[in-house]
Amino acid sequence: MVATYDTLAATLGIPLWALTLIIIWSAIWKLLAMWKSARNNHKIWFVVLALINTIGILEILYIYVFSKMGRKITSHPVRKIKKSRRKKR
Repeated sequence: MVATYDTLAATLGIPLWALTLIIIWSAIWKLLAMWKSARNNHKIWFVVLALINTIGILEILYIYVFSKMGRKITSHPVRKIKKSRRKKR
């Protein structure tokens, strides 16, 4: 037996448009948080965000709180310059 969105909405006691809005809301925040975790090379966060559905709450917390923890913010990044080694003749 396959449940459709309208039967799911009826079971939950909410209108179909509200269920659709919740799904879209959650998907947008999930994609943004997963994109940011991938860019920051946070592999564990990427997996957690992919597996746990919290209607956008965990995703919003990751974007605005957890992704910024542990990073040092510098106004001017320092670039390491390698000295070229020349062979003496």
